[in-house]
Amino acid sequence: MNLIETMNWRYAAKRMTSEKVSEEKVQEILEAVNLTATSAGLQPFRVISISNPGLKEKLQAASFNPQVTESSHLLVFASYTHISQHHVEEYISLIANTRNVPLESLDGFKQNLSGLPGMPEEYIKNWAARQAYIALGTAIIAAASLKVDSTPMEGFDNAAFDEILGLKEKGLQSVVLLALGYRNEATDFLAGQKKVRIPLEELVVTLN
Repeated sequence: MNLIETMNWRYAAKRMTSEKVSEEKVQEILEAVNLTATSAGLQPFRVISISNPGLKEKLQAASFNPQVTESSHLLVFASYTHISQHHVEEYISLIANTRNVPLESLDGFKQNLSGLPGMPEEYIKNWAARQAYIALGTAIIAAASLKVDSTPMEGFDNAAFDEILGLKEKGLQSVVLLALGYRNEATDFLAGQKKVRIPLEELVVTLN
């Protein structure tokens, strides 16, 4: 399928079959997430990949979506609650090592990032959460390209998820979920339905 065919095939599956997605496909989706665009390339989020049925059952109790347990894998996108100077230093070192350049050559870029550790916590939380949503979009498209269904979900108790997964201790907060699996065409009322979207000329405002 080309890109537009893939996007027309994709929809947010309301019910899943519990059929397992191969580890190879899950890994490819996660690799795509790792390559997604983020502000300054800082990647201020982490992705928790969950396939354990018992853990998904615990999380289901704090969610309003059956896809949590019906999915093959549940991805929890969790963003940073703060940015420390250590985060900045680690990132600068990673750039230097990856590109084989002297640390001092990155002083200007490091200076540009130096304001983040002093920003208000609420600002960092909101900024980092938006970066996680960019990654979510990448994961959705990557899954569709592999003919894997997915469902993005905000309908869950964030605080309960954070507690169950021990995210607070890691400086993280859960922001959005993505269930990976295969659509249940027998029970999903949306399976096979045409995608409903406004006309492109209504969506896009072209200024020449």
